[in-house]
Amino acid sequence: MPSLLEAIEQKYGISVAIFVPCKSPRMIVPSLLVLNDCDIATAGEKEALVAKCACVEELDLAKNKLNDWPEVFGILQQMPRLKFVNLSFNPLSTPLWQQLQNLVLNSTYIDWESVQQILDHLPGLEELHLSLNDYNNVNLCKIDYKKKHKHGGIRKLHFTGNPVNNWKEVCKLGYAFPKLESLVLAECPIESLDVNRNYERSESECESESPHDGFRMLKFLNLNSTRISTWDDIEKLAKFPTLHCVRIQGCPLWESNEYTEHERRQLLIARLPNVEILNGGGVIGADEREDAERAFIRYYMEKPESDRPERYSELVSIHGKLDPLVHIDLRPEKRVKVTFTCGSNREVRSVDVYRTVSDLKTKLEGFAGFSAAKMKLYYVDQDMDSPEEMKYPQKQLYSYNIRSGDEIIVDCK
Repeated sequence: MPSLLEAIEQKYGISVAIFVPCKSPRMIVPSLLVLNDCDIATAGEKEALVAKCACVEELDLAKNKLNDWPEVFGILQQMPRLKFVNLSFNPLSTPLWQQLQNLVLNSTYIDWESVQQILDHLPGLEELHLSLNDYNNVNLCKIDYKKKHKHGGIRKLHFTGNPVNNWKEVCKLGYAFPKLESLVLAECPIESLDVNRNYERSESECESESPHDGFRMLKFLNLNSTRISTWDDIEKLAKFPTLHCVRIQGCPLWESNEYTEHERRQLLIARLPNVEILNGGGVIGADEREDAERAFIRYYMEKPESDRPERYSELVSIHGKLDPLVHIDLRPEKRVKVTFTCGSNREVRSVDVYRTVSDLKTKLEGFAGFSAAKMKLYYVDQDMDSPEEMKYPQKQLYSYNIRSGDEIIVDCK
Protein backbone atom coordinates (compact mmCIF):
# COMPACT_ATOMS: atom_id res chain seq x y z
CA MET A 1 0.00 0.00 0.00
CA PRO A 2 1.43 3.40 -0.97
CA SER A 3 2.13 6.26 1.35
CA LEU A 4 0.53 9.67 0.87
CA LEU A 5 3.78 10.96 -0.59
CA GLU A 6 3.91 8.12 -3.11
CA ALA A 7 0.26 8.67 -4.07
CA ILE A 8 1.00 12.34 -4.73
CA GLU A 9 3.94 11.40 -6.95
CA GLN A 10 1.86 8.87 -8.84
CA LYS A 11 -1.03 11.26 -9.42
CA TYR A 12 1.02 14.27 -10.39
CA GLY A 13 3.82 12.33 -12.11
CA ILE A 14 6.63 14.03 -10.22
CA SER A 15 9.31 12.17 -8.33
CA VAL A 16 10.85 13.53 -5.21
CA ALA A 17 14.30 13.13 -6.74
CA ILE A 18 13.49 15.28 -9.78
CA PHE A 19 14.34 18.97 -9.52
CA VAL A 20 11.98 21.30 -11.40
CA PRO A 21 13.64 24.71 -11.73
CA CYS A 22 10.57 26.51 -13.05
CA LYS A 23 8.42 25.82 -10.04
CA SER A 24 9.13 25.68 -6.36
CA PRO A 25 8.40 22.24 -4.90
CA ARG A 26 5.88 23.93 -2.58
CA MET A 27 3.76 24.89 -5.61
CA ILE A 28 3.60 21.45 -7.17
CA VAL A 29 0.56 20.25 -5.22
CA PRO A 30 -2.64 22.32 -5.57
CA SER A 31 -4.41 23.81 -2.56
CA LEU A 32 -7.22 21.27 -3.09
CA LEU A 33 -5.69 17.82 -2.84
CA VAL A 34 -8.00 14.92 -3.68
CA LEU A 35 -6.64 11.39 -3.29
CA ASN A 36 -9.69 9.15 -3.02
CA ASP A 37 -9.40 5.38 -3.15
CA CYS A 38 -5.62 5.29 -3.47
CA ASP A 39 -4.99 2.64 -0.80
CA ILE A 40 -3.01 5.18 1.25
CA ALA A 41 -2.03 3.74 4.64
CA THR A 42 0.86 5.95 5.80
CA ALA A 43 2.16 9.49 5.50
CA GLY A 44 5.57 8.85 3.99
CA GLU A 45 8.73 10.89 4.44
CA LYS A 46 7.83 13.95 6.48
CA GLU A 47 10.37 16.40 5.06
CA ALA A 48 9.39 15.67 1.48
CA LEU A 49 5.71 15.79 2.40
CA VAL A 50 5.91 19.20 4.01
CA ALA A 51 7.81 20.52 0.99
CA LYS A 52 5.03 19.42 -1.34
CA CYS A 53 1.95 20.06 0.83
CA ALA A 54 2.68 23.30 2.66
CA CYS A 55 0.05 25.13 0.60
CA VAL A 56 -2.71 22.50 0.82
CA GLU A 57 -5.91 23.95 2.28
CA GLU A 58 -8.38 21.15 1.53
CA LEU A 59 -7.53 17.47 1.75
CA ASP A 60 -9.75 14.60 0.66
CA LEU A 61 -8.46 11.17 1.69
CA ALA A 62 -11.76 9.27 1.59
CA LYS A 63 -11.78 5.52 0.86
CA ASN A 64 -8.17 4.84 1.77
CA LYS A 65 -6.52 2.41 4.20
CA LEU A 66 -5.69 4.80 7.02
CA ASN A 67 -6.30 2.97 10.29
CA ASP A 68 -3.91 4.65 12.71
CA TRP A 69 -4.77 8.01 14.27
CA PRO A 70 -1.14 9.00 14.99
CA GLU A 71 -0.44 8.48 11.27
CA VAL A 72 -3.36 10.76 10.40
CA PHE A 73 -2.07 13.46 12.73
CA GLY A 74 1.37 13.01 11.21
CA ILE A 75 -0.16 13.92 7.85
CA LEU A 76 -2.11 16.90 9.18
CA GLN A 77 0.94 18.35 10.91
CA GLN A 78 2.68 18.75 7.56
CA MET A 79 -0.12 20.95 6.21
CA PRO A 80 -0.16 24.17 8.24
CA ARG A 81 -2.78 25.86 6.01
CA LEU A 82 -5.25 22.98 6.12
CA LYS A 83 -8.87 24.06 6.66
CA PHE A 84 -10.81 20.99 5.55
CA VAL A 85 -10.11 17.26 5.68
CA ASN A 86 -12.25 14.32 4.62
CA LEU A 87 -11.37 10.94 6.14
CA SER A 88 -14.58 9.13 5.24
CA PHE A 89 -14.49 5.38 4.70
CA ASN A 90 -11.10 4.89 6.30
CA PRO A 91 -10.90 2.06 8.86
CA LEU A 92 -10.42 4.40 11.82
CA SER A 93 -12.88 2.57 14.03
CA THR A 94 -10.38 2.26 16.89
CA PRO A 95 -10.45 5.60 18.72
CA LEU A 96 -7.30 7.47 19.55
CA TRP A 97 -5.66 6.59 22.89
CA GLN A 98 -8.14 3.89 23.77
CA GLN A 99 -5.81 2.71 26.56
CA LEU A 100 -5.60 6.14 28.21
CA GLN A 101 -7.11 6.00 31.70
CA ASN A 102 -6.05 9.26 33.37
CA LEU A 103 -6.17 12.73 31.81
CA VAL A 104 -5.10 15.95 33.57
CA LEU A 105 -6.34 19.24 32.09
CA ASN A 106 -5.87 21.47 35.13
CA SER A 107 -5.59 25.22 34.52
CA THR A 108 -5.83 24.83 30.75
CA TYR A 109 -9.06 26.88 30.54
CA ILE A 110 -10.33 24.36 28.02
CA ASP A 111 -13.97 24.99 27.06
CA TRP A 112 -16.70 22.43 27.58
CA GLU A 113 -17.13 21.74 23.87
CA SER A 114 -13.48 20.75 23.61
CA VAL A 115 -13.77 18.59 26.72
CA GLN A 116 -16.73 16.85 25.12
CA GLN A 117 -14.80 16.19 21.92
CA ILE A 118 -11.83 14.81 23.81
CA LEU A 119 -14.00 12.50 25.89
CA ASP A 120 -15.65 11.17 22.75
CA HIS A 121 -12.26 9.81 21.69
CA LEU A 122 -11.22 8.39 25.06
CA PRO A 123 -13.53 5.46 25.81
CA GLY A 124 -11.14 3.97 28.36
CA LEU A 125 -10.77 7.13 30.45
CA GLU A 126 -11.42 6.56 34.16
CA GLU A 127 -9.95 9.62 35.87
CA LEU A 128 -10.32 13.22 34.71
CA HIS A 129 -8.78 16.38 36.20
CA LEU A 130 -10.52 19.65 35.35
CA SER A 131 -9.37 21.80 38.28
CA LEU A 132 -8.66 25.53 38.10
CA ASN A 133 -10.33 26.04 34.73
CA ASP A 134 -12.57 28.94 35.77
CA TYR A 135 -15.78 26.98 35.22
CA ASN A 136 -18.83 28.61 36.78
CA ASN A 137 -21.21 26.21 35.07
CA VAL A 138 -21.20 22.74 33.53
CA ASN A 139 -22.09 22.26 29.87
CA LEU A 140 -21.24 18.72 28.84
CA CYS A 141 -24.67 17.66 27.62
CA LYS A 142 -26.43 20.25 25.51
CA ILE A 143 -29.70 18.40 24.96
CA ASP A 144 -30.87 16.74 28.18
CA TYR A 145 -28.21 16.56 30.85
CA LYS A 146 -30.22 13.99 32.80
CA LYS A 147 -30.60 11.44 30.03
CA LYS A 148 -27.61 11.84 27.76
CA HIS A 149 -25.09 9.59 29.52
CA LYS A 150 -22.11 9.44 27.20
CA HIS A 151 -19.17 8.99 29.51
CA GLY A 152 -19.84 5.88 31.54
CA GLY A 153 -16.16 5.11 32.07
CA ILE A 154 -15.27 8.09 34.26
CA ARG A 155 -14.86 7.00 37.89
CA LYS A 156 -12.88 9.90 39.39
CA LEU A 157 -13.27 13.62 38.74
CA HIS A 158 -11.14 16.41 40.19
CA PHE A 159 -12.88 19.78 39.97
CA THR A 160 -10.97 21.79 42.57
CA GLY A 161 -10.88 25.57 42.52
CA ASN A 162 -13.56 26.27 39.93
CA PRO A 163 -15.95 29.15 40.72
CA VAL A 164 -19.10 27.05 40.37
CA ASN A 165 -21.35 27.84 43.34
CA ASN A 166 -24.64 26.13 42.58
CA TRP A 167 -25.22 22.47 43.32
CA LYS A 168 -27.53 22.16 40.33
CA GLU A 169 -24.52 22.75 38.08
CA VAL A 170 -22.52 20.20 40.04
CA CYS A 171 -25.31 17.67 39.52
CA LYS A 172 -24.72 17.92 35.78
CA LEU A 173 -21.34 16.30 36.36
CA GLY A 174 -23.11 13.37 37.94
CA TYR A 175 -25.49 12.99 35.03
CA ALA A 176 -22.64 13.27 32.51
CA PHE A 177 -20.59 10.67 34.40
CA PRO A 178 -23.19 8.23 35.76
CA LYS A 179 -20.61 5.82 37.19
CA LEU A 180 -18.69 8.50 39.06
CA GLU A 181 -17.30 7.19 42.34
CA SER A 182 -15.00 10.00 43.48
CA LEU A 183 -15.62 13.75 43.20
CA VAL A 184 -13.29 16.48 44.50
CA LEU A 185 -14.92 19.91 44.81
CA ALA A 186 -12.43 21.48 47.21
CA GLU A 187 -12.19 25.28 47.10
CA CYS A 188 -15.32 25.65 44.99
CA PRO A 189 -17.60 28.37 46.44
CA ILE A 190 -20.57 26.01 46.78
CA GLU A 191 -22.97 27.54 49.28
CA SER A 192 -25.59 24.83 49.54
CA LEU A 193 -26.52 21.35 48.37
CA ASP A 194 -30.05 22.54 47.63
CA VAL A 195 -30.66 21.96 43.92
CA ASN A 196 -33.70 24.24 43.89
CA ARG A 197 -31.93 27.21 45.39
CA ASN A 198 -32.36 30.38 43.33
CA TYR A 199 -34.38 28.49 40.71
CA GLU A 200 -38.01 29.12 39.90
CA ARG A 201 -39.54 25.70 39.34
CA SER A 202 -42.95 24.14 39.55
CA GLU A 203 -43.85 22.12 42.63
CA SER A 204 -43.77 18.83 40.73
CA GLU A 205 -40.32 19.59 39.35
CA CYS A 206 -39.02 20.43 42.80
CA GLU A 207 -40.24 17.14 44.17
CA SER A 208 -38.34 15.22 41.52
CA GLU A 209 -35.08 17.03 42.24
CA SER A 210 -32.64 15.79 44.85
CA PRO A 211 -29.00 16.63 45.56
CA HIS A 212 -27.95 13.02 45.10
CA ASP A 213 -30.01 12.07 42.06
CA GLY A 214 -27.05 12.35 39.70
CA PHE A 215 -24.64 10.62 42.09
CA ARG A 216 -26.04 7.14 42.51
CA MET A 217 -22.60 5.51 42.58
CA LEU A 218 -20.59 8.22 44.35
CA LYS A 219 -18.45 6.83 47.18
CA PHE A 220 -16.04 9.69 47.93
CA LEU A 221 -16.81 13.41 48.11
CA ASN A 222 -14.41 16.23 49.01
CA LEU A 223 -16.07 19.50 50.04
CA ASN A 224 -13.08 21.06 51.81
CA SER A 225 -12.96 24.87 51.80
CA THR A 226 -16.38 25.27 50.22
CA ARG A 227 -18.98 27.69 51.59
CA ILE A 228 -21.24 25.13 53.22
CA SER A 229 -22.65 26.88 56.27
CA THR A 230 -25.63 24.89 57.60
CA TRP A 231 -26.21 21.53 59.22
CA ASP A 232 -29.12 21.03 56.81
CA ASP A 233 -26.63 20.69 53.97
CA ILE A 234 -24.57 18.20 55.97
CA GLU A 235 -27.67 16.09 56.52
CA LYS A 236 -28.29 15.95 52.77
CA LEU A 237 -25.08 13.94 52.45
CA ALA A 238 -26.75 11.13 54.38
CA LYS A 239 -29.12 10.63 51.43
CA PHE A 240 -26.39 9.77 48.92
CA PRO A 241 -27.00 6.05 48.37
CA THR A 242 -23.39 4.79 48.18
CA LEU A 243 -21.41 7.61 49.79
CA HIS A 244 -19.13 6.35 52.56
CA CYS A 245 -16.11 8.69 52.56
CA VAL A 246 -16.40 12.47 53.06
CA ARG A 247 -13.96 15.31 53.55
CA ILE A 248 -15.48 18.57 54.75
CA GLN A 249 -13.14 20.97 56.52
CA GLY A 250 -12.47 24.69 56.32
CA CYS A 251 -16.12 25.63 55.75
CA PRO A 252 -18.03 28.57 57.29
CA LEU A 253 -19.99 26.07 59.38
CA TRP A 254 -16.83 25.46 61.41
CA GLU A 255 -15.97 29.12 61.97
CA SER A 256 -18.15 29.28 65.06
CA ASN A 257 -16.46 28.70 68.41
CA GLU A 258 -19.55 26.89 69.63
CA TYR A 259 -17.96 23.46 69.17
CA THR A 260 -14.63 21.92 70.00
CA GLU A 261 -12.93 19.83 67.33
CA HIS A 262 -14.08 16.68 69.10
CA GLU A 263 -17.68 17.87 69.42
CA ARG A 264 -17.77 18.85 65.76
CA ARG A 265 -16.61 15.39 64.71
CA GLN A 266 -19.23 13.77 66.92
CA LEU A 267 -22.02 15.90 65.48
CA LEU A 268 -20.89 15.01 61.97
CA ILE A 269 -20.66 11.28 62.64
CA ALA A 270 -24.08 11.23 64.26
CA ARG A 271 -25.64 12.99 61.29
CA LEU A 272 -24.00 10.77 58.68
CA PRO A 273 -24.79 7.11 59.39
CA ASN A 274 -23.67 6.18 55.88
CA VAL A 275 -20.18 7.68 56.18
CA GLU A 276 -17.45 5.28 57.27
CA ILE A 277 -14.41 7.56 56.84
CA LEU A 278 -14.61 11.23 57.82
CA ASN A 279 -11.90 13.75 56.96
CA GLY A 280 -9.32 11.06 56.39
CA GLY A 281 -8.02 8.65 58.99
CA GLY A 282 -9.36 5.22 59.74
CA VAL A 283 -12.80 3.72 59.57
CA ILE A 284 -15.23 5.01 62.19
CA GLY A 285 -15.59 2.23 64.73
CA ALA A 286 -18.82 1.06 66.33
CA ASP A 287 -17.86 2.49 69.72
CA GLU A 288 -16.98 5.91 68.31
CA ARG A 289 -20.24 6.02 66.37
CA GLU A 290 -22.32 5.09 69.40
CA ASP A 291 -20.53 7.67 71.55
CA ALA A 292 -21.14 10.29 68.85
CA GLU A 293 -24.82 9.44 68.56
CA ARG A 294 -25.30 9.59 72.32
CA ALA A 295 -23.45 12.90 72.48
CA PHE A 296 -25.71 14.16 69.69
CA ILE A 297 -28.82 13.25 71.69
CA ARG A 298 -27.52 14.97 74.81
CA TYR A 299 -26.50 18.03 72.83
CA TYR A 300 -29.97 18.53 71.35
CA MET A 301 -32.02 17.38 74.32
CA GLU A 302 -31.19 20.72 75.93
CA LYS A 303 -32.32 22.63 72.84
CA PRO A 304 -35.90 23.71 72.09
CA GLU A 305 -37.85 21.07 70.21
CA SER A 306 -38.09 23.36 67.19
CA ASP A 307 -34.28 23.38 66.93
CA ARG A 308 -33.92 19.61 66.94
CA PRO A 309 -33.15 18.00 63.56
CA GLU A 310 -34.94 14.90 62.29
CA ARG A 311 -31.89 12.85 63.13
CA TYR A 312 -32.53 13.50 66.83
CA SER A 313 -35.77 11.50 66.80
CA GLU A 314 -34.14 8.72 64.80
CA LEU A 315 -31.35 8.37 67.34
CA VAL A 316 -33.69 8.56 70.32
CA SER A 317 -35.60 5.63 68.83
CA ILE A 318 -32.30 3.69 68.77
CA HIS A 319 -30.70 4.70 72.07
CA GLY A 320 -33.69 5.95 74.01
CA LYS A 321 -33.87 9.15 76.03
CA LEU A 322 -30.61 9.63 77.89
CA ASP A 323 -29.90 11.22 81.24
CA PRO A 324 -27.65 14.27 81.21
CA LEU A 325 -24.05 13.52 82.03
CA VAL A 326 -22.99 14.36 85.59
CA HIS A 327 -20.11 16.79 85.63
CA ILE A 328 -17.29 15.40 87.73
CA ASP A 329 -14.29 17.53 88.53
CA LEU A 330 -11.28 15.20 88.49
CA ARG A 331 -8.78 17.87 89.32
CA PRO A 332 -6.90 17.36 92.62
CA GLU A 333 -7.95 19.33 95.68
CA LYS A 334 -6.11 22.61 95.74
CA ARG A 335 -5.36 22.52 99.48
CA VAL A 336 -4.99 19.58 101.84
CA LYS A 337 -4.22 19.26 105.55
CA VAL A 338 -0.92 17.50 106.18
CA THR A 339 0.88 16.62 109.43
CA PHE A 340 4.50 17.82 109.48
CA THR A 341 6.96 16.05 111.81
CA CYS A 342 10.46 17.25 112.64
CA GLY A 343 12.03 15.42 115.57
CA SER A 344 9.61 15.87 118.45
CA ASN A 345 7.74 18.71 116.76
CA ARG A 346 4.43 17.91 115.05
CA GLU A 347 2.12 20.37 113.36
CA VAL A 348 -0.88 20.14 111.03
CA ARG A 349 -0.83 22.65 108.19
CA SER A 350 -2.96 23.44 105.15
CA VAL A 351 -0.81 23.04 102.04
CA ASP A 352 -1.29 24.14 98.43
CA VAL A 353 -0.79 20.97 96.37
CA TYR A 354 0.39 23.02 93.36
CA ARG A 355 3.39 24.22 95.39
CA THR A 356 6.75 22.67 94.50
CA VAL A 357 8.95 20.70 96.89
CA SER A 358 11.48 23.54 96.83
CA ASP A 359 8.82 26.10 97.82
CA LEU A 360 7.61 23.85 100.61
CA LYS A 361 11.11 23.54 102.06
CA THR A 362 11.46 27.30 102.17
CA LYS A 363 8.12 27.60 103.98
CA LEU A 364 9.23 25.00 106.55
CA GLU A 365 12.51 26.69 107.58
CA GLY A 366 10.92 28.36 110.62
CA PHE A 367 9.23 25.14 111.70
CA ALA A 368 12.35 22.99 111.25
CA GLY A 369 14.90 25.46 112.61
CA PHE A 370 17.39 25.01 109.75
CA SER A 371 17.70 26.17 106.15
CA ALA A 372 16.02 24.63 103.14
CA ALA A 373 19.43 23.71 101.71
CA LYS A 374 20.00 21.32 104.62
CA MET A 375 16.48 19.92 104.54
CA LYS A 376 15.21 16.50 103.45
CA LEU A 377 11.50 15.74 103.13
CA TYR A 378 9.83 12.34 103.26
CA TYR A 379 6.23 11.80 102.21
CA VAL A 380 4.24 9.23 104.18
CA ASP A 381 0.97 8.05 102.64
CA GLN A 382 -1.54 7.29 105.40
CA ASP A 383 -2.27 3.94 103.73
CA MET A 384 1.38 2.92 103.41
CA ASP A 385 4.12 2.36 105.97
CA SER A 386 7.30 3.22 104.06
CA PRO A 387 8.13 6.91 103.52
CA GLU A 388 9.12 8.25 100.07
CA GLU A 389 11.87 10.82 99.82
CA MET A 390 10.77 13.96 97.99
CA LYS A 391 13.96 14.33 95.94
CA TYR A 392 12.94 16.59 93.08
CA PRO A 393 12.81 20.32 93.91
CA GLN A 394 10.51 21.32 91.03
CA LYS A 395 8.03 18.50 91.44
CA GLN A 396 4.58 19.68 92.49
CA LEU A 397 3.03 18.14 95.58
CA TYR A 398 -0.12 16.90 93.83
CA SER A 399 2.03 14.53 91.76
CA TYR A 400 2.57 12.51 94.96
CA ASN A 401 -1.23 12.07 95.18
CA ILE A 402 -1.04 13.79 98.52
CA ARG A 403 -4.28 13.85 100.53
CA SER A 404 -5.56 15.29 103.76
CA GLY A 405 -4.34 13.11 106.64
CA ASP A 406 -0.98 12.27 105.06
CA GLU A 407 2.32 13.09 106.76
CA ILE A 408 5.56 14.77 105.69
CA ILE A 409 8.70 14.14 107.76
CA VAL A 410 11.30 16.91 107.85
CA ASP A 411 14.89 15.79 108.41
CA CYS A 412 18.30 17.45 108.37
CA LYS A 413 20.97 16.23 105.95
